[in-house]
Amino acid sequence: MLVEWALSLVNPAPLHLRRLGYVRQSGLLHARSRRCRAAWAPHLTRARGVILAAAEATARRGSAVVLGSGLLDDVPLDALAGLFERVTLVDAVHPWPARLAARPHRTAALVTAEISAGLTDPDLWRICAEADLIVSANLLSQLPIVPIEAYEARGREAPPRLGTQIVETHLAALDRLAAGTGRVCLITDTVQREEDRAGGVTDSHDLMFGVALPKPAEAWDWQIAPFGEIGRRRRLIHRVHAYPDWRASGG
Repeated sequence: MLVEWALSLVNPAPLHLRRLGYVRQSGLLHARSRRCRAAWAPHLTRARGVILAAAEATARRGSAVVLGSGLLDDVPLDALAGLFERVTLVDAVHPWPARLAARPHRTAALVTAEISAGLTDPDLWRICAEADLIVSANLLSQLPIVPIEAYEARGREAPPRLGTQIVETHLAALDRLAAGTGRVCLITDTVQREEDRAGGVTDSHDLMFGVALPKPAEAWDWQIAPFGEIGRRRRLIHRVHAYPDWRASGG
């Protein structure tokens, strides 16, 4: 917990996003990603590969936008900066490792935005609508977390369809963008399952809140919490779906 607390202090973010809990959530994710570096490596490699394939298949390469850029662990920033004239990284919090990684790329820009309610900011929507590649990078399942926790922090129960509405809103925005001139690449974890050491599934959770996704172009397991992270005898596995061309998927 000391690492998470320290990160919550040093990672810059606007006060209103800090109060909502985004800096805390970023710190938790940052600390876990470092503790579970080896377990996460196969997932991160697959995710970077999907994004790179989508980028290389994009004919026009004026600009690329990454929604949910986070730590950039799953984003091949160097390759994107080499392929596109501009790369815009969008997240509620840009941790220092991501800021330092982006600094050498003069064409990379950081945009701080809270997008759980959709791409409602006119300037952000314009940036996305004008982009040749829009990537939603392991973001979709994360969007409902802070809004739901905000209700719980006030001792209230979140509206029953809040998570579903947030997921649907993001997908609707991707649909609109995919209907334009740009390519949309979506990578998201969809189901969490808890396993014991015998390989038995002891629990599962729908990370899409009941929203059905089309058949993915690629799918794999992400060991998000290996044995020892949340307990000696249990681990958490996320099923990941990848769509290098969201429009072609029928989404």
